Amino acid sequence: MSAPSVMVCVALGANLGDAVATVQQALRDVMRLPTTHLLRASSLYRSAPYEAQGPDFINAAALLQTQLSPLLLLHALQDLELQSGRERPYQNAPRTLDLDVIFYGDVRLNTPELTLPHPRWRERAFVLLPLAEVWPEQVTQAQIAAIKDQAIQRLNVPDGP
Repeated sequence: MSAPSVMVCVALGANLGDAVATVQQALRDVMRLPTTHLLRASSLYRSAPYEAQGPDFINAAALLQTQLSPLLLLHALQDLELQSGRERPYQNAPRTLDLDVIFYGDVRLNTPELTLPHPRWRERAFVLLPLAEVWPEQVTQAQIAAIKDQAIQRLNVPDGP
């Protein structure tokens, strides 16, 4: 008997190397995770680092349907980060790829390894605007208004996943 399928949102970001190509490749890689299907991918966005340093980030969001458990999904995403050359020298360091589970269905989880929903998703334009594209029911106009001062730009980039 297979596990039930759950709707999941993953935020993608990169600000080292060819960040556009990295995020596009990550979307293709996420589509190939076991028992996981990409339902929607957002546009790409360019955003200034938020509580971080380094070059601008390229961000996106992916809405997935998966049978992977929250921790198996997290580990699979972390493997994709490592394959892209991700290092974690210090908190909020520039990165080749960052993949965060924002929502895993209605699951509420708070462990040292994973907190669901992501604890700071409401504070970040680079999460809210792509999320509003792929799962608009999760984002309110008040939340969008609260992040209006954060620098972010939707990109017109061909060749999505």
